[in-house]
Amino acid sequence: MKQITTIGLDLAKQIFQVHAADAGGVPIFNRKLRRAEVPRFFEKTPACLVGMEACGSAHYWAREISALGHDVRLIPPVYVKPFVKRGKTDAADAEAISEAVTRKTMRFVPAKSTDQQAAAVVLKTRALLVNQRTQVINALRAHLSEFGIFAAAGTTKVAGLISIVRDKTDLRLPKAARHALMEVASQIEALKAQIEKLEKVIVATVKRDDDARRLVTIPGVGAITAASVRALVPDPGGFKSGRHFAAWLGLTPKPHSSGGKERLGRISKMGNPALRSLLVVGATAVLRHARGNPNASKWLTALLARRPYRIVAVALANKMARSVWAMLSRGEDYRGSALAAA
Repeated sequence: MKQITTIGLDLAKQIFQVHAADAGGVPIFNRKLRRAEVPRFFEKTPACLVGMEACGSAHYWAREISALGHDVRLIPPVYVKPFVKRGKTDAADAEAISEAVTRKTMRFVPAKSTDQQAAAVVLKTRALLVNQRTQVINALRAHLSEFGIFAAAGTTKVAGLISIVRDKTDLRLPKAARHALMEVASQIEALKAQIEKLEKVIVATVKRDDDARRLVTIPGVGAITAASVRALVPDPGGFKSGRHFAAWLGLTPKPHSSGGKERLGRISKMGNPALRSLLVVGATAVLRHARGNPNASKWLTALLARRPYRIVAVALANKMARSVWAMLSRGEDYRGSALAAA
């Protein structure tokens, strides 16, 4: 039997697909495995290169298979797609992974540790609760507007609406509507308490982490952003420069160039959308304080004078991303005094 040197593993919930190839890339077999059979299969297989698409369970399987002596590499699914021949099947996907993992120019995703995944779960849970709170607040506003009751925008103004709902002397609300909306008000308060509890955990984690403590010194980077960077960027040294890091986050223009003509479009919006959004929101906060401030950065002032506000926010987010990479990869402190003045 030929020696297996490369395996493409197509992950799933129950039925996995395994494509094995030799040193020359010649297929040896392509077969299915049940979930319980995967550990036993890699225990019996000699150490080889194993490729998988980066997904929810990929980091777990990368740790488990690496512990058995294999070299496991995670590939972004978008980089595997060009290697899929014709129709999409599990067998075709496993074959494409096996071929993509051997490419010299292929880019890989570092496998996360359990601690990094746990930190990401805390952040994702907070984001879920924030979305749920927003949905419930919008529902409360919509129902009260039907009775001519309004409040200014923002979560801080919701307390006034809740007090109206619980004020039984306010005759603008029918009894049946008040009974239902009191449940909505209780849900908003419960979600707020849960979010605050998770935020305390995140802030405490940031205070214990030296890198995260240095990141929050960047204007526009708070505890949530710093914790997100630490959880979602396991290896900053994997990027050649700050520009590569910003491009990975989708904060650089998407090129449409051909025939010697260079055309740059909108930002690519690749990479993690949550981290990109946090950086843009932080940049927007910095710009809000920079407007009309005589001590603001000359670079920011000049850019605001000639470019739209949102474009400047994205440009500043790009600059913040480069600062984040430099501080993490070189262990430096923040040196942007010009931005700090803003």
